[in-house]
Amino acid sequence: MSEYPEPVAEIPTGPVAVPPRVAALTGGRELVPVWVNGLGGLTFRDGGADGAAASYIKWVAAGTPELDLAAEAERLAWARRHGAAVPEVLAHGADASGSWLITRALSGESAVAPTWIAEPATAARAIGAGLRALHELLPVAECPFEWAIPARIARFEERVASGESPADWSDDYRELSVATARALLHDPPAVDRLVVCHGDACAPNTLLGADGEFAAHVDLGSLGLADRWADLAVAAWSIDWNHGPGFDHLVYEGYGIEPDQERISYYRLLWDLG
Repeated sequence: MSEYPEPVAEIPTGPVAVPPRVAALTGGRELVPVWVNGLGGLTFRDGGADGAAASYIKWVAAGTPELDLAAEAERLAWARRHGAAVPEVLAHGADASGSWLITRALSGESAVAPTWIAEPATAARAIGAGLRALHELLPVAECPFEWAIPARIARFEERVASGESPADWSDDYRELSVATARALLHDPPAVDRLVVCHGDACAPNTLLGADGEFAAHVDLGSLGLADRWADLAVAAWSIDWNHGPGFDHLVYEGYGIEPDQERISYYRLLWDLG
C-alpha cells in the first residue's frame, strides 16, 4: 500500500472518450484530455477555432454530487472580482446528462507538469508563495463561502455510515479506530489565522510561469473560509505525493511560515477522512 493517500485525480495516459454534450459545446473540435478526477470528472483543453483563445472545459456526469461545477463557477467569479489569479469563467450549465464549466486558458503550467516534477524545490516554493498571495488578497469579511470543519466531519460520518472502514484510509491513519478518529476530528486546534482558503491546494492546482514563479490557481470548487493551515498542511503533503519526499518544508518556506505540527497533523487527518 502507498505511504500516502491514493490519488483521486491524474493526468490521463491514454484516450479519454469525449462526452456527447462536451463535443456539442466545443463544436466537435479535437479536444485534449488533461485531467481525470477519481470521482468521475473530466477536463479537456480546447484549442479554439478561427483564432479564438484556448479554453478548458470541465465535465461531470449527472449524479455526481461531490463535484459541483456551478459552485466552482461562483467561487471563481468572486475570487476574480477581488483580483485573484484564477481562470475567467466563460460559460457553465447543466442538463440531464451532466454539468460543465468552461474557463479561459491561463498562461503557465501545472506544478505537476514534467518541467516542474523535475524541479521539485521550485514547485514547492511557488506553491507556498501562491497560497500566501491568495490568503493575503481575498477579503475574509466579504467572503460568502465556508470550508468549515463541521461540514467536513459530517462527510466523514457519511463515509463511515456507507460502510467505509479504517482499511480504506491512508497508511497514516489506518491503525486508528473509527472512534479514535472521530474524537480527534472533534478536537481541532484553535484557529491560527482565518483566511479565504483555496480548498484543494494540492500541487496540480497551482500554475507556474516559465520563470518558476507562482502564476495562478485553478480548481477552486471548495474555496471558503478556514484556518490557513487547512490549505498549508495539504499543499505540503501533496508535494510528497507528487514530487517525492524531502521538499515539503519548502512550501512553508515559500509561504514564509514555520511548520506548525499540531495544525498540520489535524488538517491532514481532516483531509484524508473528511
